[in-house]
Amino acid sequence: MKQPGLDNRHRDKYGEISHKHGNTLVGTIREKHPDFAQGYRSDAKLSTVLKKEGAKSMTELLKRK
Repeated sequence: MKQPGLDNRHRDKYGEISHKHGNTLVGTIREKHPDFAQGYRSDAKLSTVLKKEGAKSMTELLKRK
């Protein structure tokens, strides 16, 4: 069974903390980061936002603020 990691994230069997999946909705991310992806609908997928913004990860987008 996976053990909780930092901020209640889970680690995989190799100990790496899991990342957000591309199919995560912007609205879900906004529950923790209210200003995330302004200009995008809440039902947009993270993968769509990353592609349109030319970012490799959610963390990269958050750092751009």
